Amino acid sequence: MVKLTKIYTRGGDRGETSLGDGRRVAKDDLRVAAYGTVDEASAAIGIARAQLSGVPEDMLARIQDDLFDLGADLCVPERGIKGESHGKAPLRVTARQVERLESEIDHMNASLEPLNSFILPGGTPAAAHLHLARTIVRRAERLIVRLARTGGESVSPQAIRYINRLSDHLFVLARHVNDEDGSDILWRPGANR
Repeated sequence: MVKLTKIYTRGGDRGETSLGDGRRVAKDDLRVAAYGTVDEASAAIGIARAQLSGVPEDMLARIQDDLFDLGADLCVPERGIKGESHGKAPLRVTARQVERLESEIDHMNASLEPLNSFILPGGTPAAAHLHLARTIVRRAERLIVRLARTGGESVSPQAIRYINRLSDHLFVLARHVNDEDGSDILWRPGANR
């Protein structure tokens, strides 16, 4: 259980922050940028979630919890941690979380018509926000992959799988939300030449 009694600590006033393993890094460190972008994605999902109810809102609630897990995973580098950190094993994204996304994607996609064109972001306000969240997730994925490829750094393979699958999930969920009133906007190649 996390307990926050004081919101500001002044610890970052010189442009540094602490990772979950206690190491101090610059606030523009690639690892901080990666989990900061995951946080940004969660905020965008929160906007979409506020416009939905029922199953879509429930899925997004679980995803926001997962994104905090992912942020915690990224905050504690995989290498360099021996056993436990502050008396607890570091929180890591699991294969089960990825499999849940895949199951939800398959379930939603089964009721959708096959695509015969690319989808432009838009449609209902909720779907438009889901598309925005999807693009933020893709940016987070690029940062996480870059971090994983950086010498001396490491990232959990499940973290990369999760963030990759999440963008697919948000795409299918946006289509699912738009499907109720036919609001998907199809790309019309060369329509404005």
